[in-house]
Amino acid sequence: MRHGLLALAVVAVWGTNFVVIKVALSTFSPLWMAVLRFALALLPAAFFIARPAVSWQKLAAYGLLIGVGQFAVLYLAMTRFIAPGLASLVIQTQVFFTIGLAMWADGERVRPMQWLALALAVAGIVVIGAHTGGDTTATGVAMVLVAAASWAGGNQVQRSMGRGQALGVVVWASAFALPVLAVLALIFEGPAALATSVASADATAWAAVVWQAVGNTLFGYAAWAWLLARHPAATITPMALLVPVFGIGASVLLLGEPLPAWKLIAAGLVLGGLALNLFGPRRR
Repeated sequence: MRHGLLALAVVAVWGTNFVVIKVALSTFSPLWMAVLRFALALLPAAFFIARPAVSWQKLAAYGLLIGVGQFAVLYLAMTRFIAPGLASLVIQTQVFFTIGLAMWADGERVRPMQWLALALAVAGIVVIGAHTGGDTTATGVAMVLVAAASWAGGNQVQRSMGRGQALGVVVWASAFALPVLAVLALIFEGPAALATSVASADATAWAAVVWQAVGNTLFGYAAWAWLLARHPAATITPMALLVPVFGIGASVLLLGEPLPAWKLIAAGLVLGGLALNLFGPRRR
């Protein structure tokens, strides 16, 4: 139960984070925002947290997959190609990428009851997708699918590192994401974009960037990695299907979006699937 509550806290942070990302992107350009995010995740934490006892290659792979493959692509997509609510939905295809990688690399087997649980949760996602507005493009969906696959790859790399490495991996892997992101930002956005963003940023914009580093990266990914090291991927990763539910809730509370019946039905399906996935095998 404690592990389940921790996973719930992580997905709550990740779900509400799509509103926070939209706030930050109203001031910062996407690639420079990614640079700032991973710079704050690396420093000053690297002075207090020892480098984990894993290879540099694995740290580099994790940093590039999460920092560049997931977040740089996601931020770019959310600038004008896809709406925040739909992005929070499409990114959850990482669940299926992660389980597939675990089956291929680790020989994990998915129980029949877990397939049923996933089917219920996916039905909820389909309900959300069917009622999403038309403010998106095929390019945006494709970009978020790339981000989801990168997230799944990062999950698999993290699982291969074993237990006890979670927070150190997130901090030190940022050192590999940061220079690549900085080079991309300089090439595609230029230093003027950073200067303009910094000059115009208010306290809310800076708080959104800090939340990306501290809440979403240091807490969220460290806790998620800690859970993946202790449970099968098919048990943990479906919890991320709650992210769009929290995303809708944050939009209702913070952006004043309506809460029609279909949103409640979708949330019920996702919660039902998660409950079956988590407690069904134990009950059986």
